[in-house]
Amino acid sequence: MASIDTSIYPHATGNALKTVQEHSAGDVDKAELVFYSGWFCPFVQRAWIALEEKGIPYLYQEENPYKKDVKFLEKFPKGLVPGVLYKGNPIAESLVILEFLEDAYPQVPLLPTDPYSRAQVRYTVDSVTKSVLPPFYRLLQAQEEDKRDEARQDLYKGLQKFTEGITGPFWAGEQFTHADIALLPFIVRLPILEAHRSFKRTEVGHGFEAYAERVVNIPSVQRTLSDAERYEEVYDRYLRNETQSEVAKSTRAGRILP
Repeated sequence: MASIDTSIYPHATGNALKTVQEHSAGDVDKAELVFYSGWFCPFVQRAWIALEEKGIPYLYQEENPYKKDVKFLEKFPKGLVPGVLYKGNPIAESLVILEFLEDAYPQVPLLPTDPYSRAQVRYTVDSVTKSVLPPFYRLLQAQEEDKRDEARQDLYKGLQKFTEGITGPFWAGEQFTHADIALLPFIVRLPILEAHRSFKRTEVGHGFEAYAERVVNIPSVQRTLSDAERYEEVYDRYLRNETQSEVAKSTRAGRILP
């Protein structure tokens, strides 16, 4: 019998499947940039949004991190997605990949040109990592009501901190940046918390509802979205606190997310 994680749906669906099909023709050994992905992963979606927003040519490779391919592990020993192979050189970690893409492909910039504004965007990305993601996963996995209540309130606070800094249609004003991309995949997955964990985005306030609706409908984001029911299937194992993903194990242990 397949384990709860290895039985994951094998490929993207919906809009994301169309995008995958557009980027699947090619030779891994000849492509300038190979994108190793797991369609279901929010950290993958960060890098994927940036690739699409910038219009970077890439070869898509689906990897199930629960059934790790030997050749993939040779390039990425941790076995985690996303991964980028650039001219044969491996680059891992979603936020590192965002910075790399900005340096290697400066067209359609996703960071402000002003040094101070760039620093503020990076500070906000760090804040998402520290103030939003941990309570997001704690709320997702918590089985006791008191722990859910605590995580829910902490998530509201983290999202409020983010939203208070928004200065226009996007976090940095008129420009779509890494600050938006860092949070976006988790906005996409909020309906799961709304359906199963009594999360209410109205509780965030500060225009969060309008912001969330706006950024989710950006074309580059839409092109990375699979069907909602497939996300539900993946996160059902988180809701039961049974998944063995590295993020889930870190959340259970109270450790920093990998």
